[in-house]
Amino acid sequence: MNLSNLRPPKGQQHKKRRIGQGMGTGRGKYSGRGAKGAKSISGYSKMRGFEGGQMPLHRRLPKRGFTNIFHKEYAILNVGTLEKLEGDTFTPDSLKERGVIKKMHAGLKILGNGELTRKISIQAHVFSKSALEKIQKAGGAGEVLARQPVQPKAESK
Repeated sequence: MNLSNLRPPKGQQHKKRRIGQGMGTGRGKYSGRGAKGAKSISGYSKMRGFEGGQMPLHRRLPKRGFTNIFHKEYAILNVGTLEKLEGDTFTPDSLKERGVIKKMHAGLKILGNGELTRKISIQAHVFSKSALEKIQKAGGAGEVLARQPVQPKAESK
């Protein structure tokens, strides 16, 4: 058996019909496109969302709100989650290695949801007031890291 000897079964492949080759082909004059209209012309491509000339849905619906282009997405971690983890010193890299956070985005933000009963030391880019209070109340320390420069998202077309 040789890959160069492989052939499809007999009758599986059909000869491609060549349209636009004159009246004798069985698809004469307009080549199956009809007489007039946008679809009969070569180079026709329908716009996404085209509704036959009717105002498209995406233009009929009202616009609401706005998108803040300066919004930063943080990897969020609660104080209660830190309580469950082993160890007493945490950095963004060590948490990423453990699989606690998946993507860093614009940095690590510690929030105050949950309780903390032991002394821990953590480095993060942002702390909420309640998280910092709970960490310090338990005898720990929270060190604020310099913020990472955010990479602009690639525009898609």
